[in-house]
Amino acid sequence: MAVTEVKVFNYRDVELEEVKEEGAEKIKVRWLITEKTGAENFAMRLFEVEPGGYSPLHEHPWEHEVYVLEGEGVVVGGDVEKRIGPGDVIFIPPNERHQLRNVGAGTLKFLCLIPIRKG
Repeated sequence: MAVTEVKVFNYRDVELEEVKEEGAEKIKVRWLITEKTGAENFAMRLFEVEPGGYSPLHEHPWEHEVYVLEGEGVVVGGDVEKRIGPGDVIFIPPNERHQLRNVGAGTLKFLCLIPIRKG
């Protein structure tokens, strides 16, 4: 689908969905930009992780680009754990076992970009 104009909308207008993957706890996602929006290369997602929540510990053959908006967390990459907070940028390479966890008292929010898988 070719997009012929700039699209602008508020993130709150996108449905907040529970992440139902095995190993995920207290985490929701808004699929902000996808193929349905007209994107051909990357999808943009906004995750909201409640205190004590986390994404599944998993790996896959594509990279992630992550930008932390608010909250306190930990990113697990391979055998390393690093604290993360607002303004932090995270690159997760392909096939790296990873997880993001909320270790703070408030909601951890982050943007995550992934390639749109073709075929």
